[in-house]
Amino acid sequence: MKKCRITVVKKVWHKDLSVKYENPNYACDMAEGEVFEVTDCVKPNGFCDSAWVTLYPYVFALANGAEDLYDGWMINKRSAMVSCSDGFRPVSFLIEVI
Repeated sequence: MKKCRITVVKKVWHKDLSVKYENPNYACDMAEGEVFEVTDCVKPNGFCDSAWVTLYPYVFALANGAEDLYDGWMINKRSAMVSCSDGFRPVSFLIEVI
């Protein structure tokens, strides 16, 4: 099984949606540029539980040798760009085999 690196590439905040619908006590603690290494498909320490649920299938596939997900979607065939499902503060992650 290959190791993977997950990089936090971009965070977005939909303030209008937060003001209208979100409890004010929540804040995403992921930081742009933050890097996590994944060994044996185990969630890295400090990684968001919710984001991990979304990213795990991609990490699993890439760590087990999958390439060219979605037929040419990524320039690097051993990578994927995936966003978490947080509708208020979506975070985009780059997953790469290392």
